[in-house]
Amino acid sequence: MSDYTKLEVWGFAHALAINVHSAATEIHGADVVSLKSQMIRASMSIPTNLVEGCGQESAREFARYIKISLNSASELEYHLRLARDLNAIVEEPFRSLTDQTVRVRKMLYGLLNAVRGRESAKAGTDSQ
Repeated sequence: MSDYTKLEVWGFAHALAINVHSAATEIHGADVVSLKSQMIRASMSIPTNLVEGCGQESAREFARYIKISLNSASELEYHLRLARDLNAIVEEPFRSLTDQTVRVRKMLYGLLNAVRGRESAKAGTDSQ
């Protein structure tokens, strides 16, 4: 897999990163500047790791990068919740961004299972 743009999940993750960046630019206050930065970094990490994973030579390595994307999605979901609870973002952007994050995470799990399936199938073929 070398063309990350063919991955549907990459498109959704890219859109999520853009949407999180837009929402984060609306966050003001010195007390939440690190949270704002972490939200942006976590959201950007999701599609970035998919891009990097697509460049790997093995399904196993690609799966490793998908897992990193999954971890970043979980991290982002927490940061969004924290931002809402600290009143840094209001309920509507929180819900929308959280829904997008959950959707991307589900898609990542599906991709991970598919890649692991290919890896298992290849291992079965190699042993014959």
